[in-house]
Amino acid sequence: MAELFAYTDGACSGNPGPGGWGVVLQAKEDGVVKKERELNGGEADTTNNRMELMAAITALETLGRPSTITVVTDSAYVKDGITRWIHGWKRNGWTKKGGLKNADLWQRLDAAAAPHRVTWEWVKGHAGHPENERADELARRGMAPFKGNGAR
Repeated sequence: MAELFAYTDGACSGNPGPGGWGVVLQAKEDGVVKKERELNGGEADTTNNRMELMAAITALETLGRPSTITVVTDSAYVKDGITRWIHGWKRNGWTKKGGLKNADLWQRLDAAAAPHRVTWEWVKGHAGHPENERADELARRGMAPFKGNGAR
């Protein structure tokens, strides 16, 4: 049986500013990639944290049926938010003292994860992890249309 992995990343030029997100979805059997799909997108005025969240959300929303998946992110914000902090936010009606930033996306991520069995893993960003580097490149490509004439 294939194991599913989603390698996710977000990028922003300025914070806030133009941003992008990227996902490398892989189905592996015995550690060998059997199927792969790349996804990306972006927004004109956003933050890095929002793009990190959008990458994870899109990865999970793309799955056609309830699945067991490992989401690999270089964002401690996403990993800690979804595995630790979210329980208190939900108990408190999606609020926290001082305000809950990105509540709309946290709620969307919670809903996207609900039908699945998700394992969340953190990897150090920009440290040579091949799929994380690819997700980063996809995020930069997703951001490019929103950067104006300076886009690469």
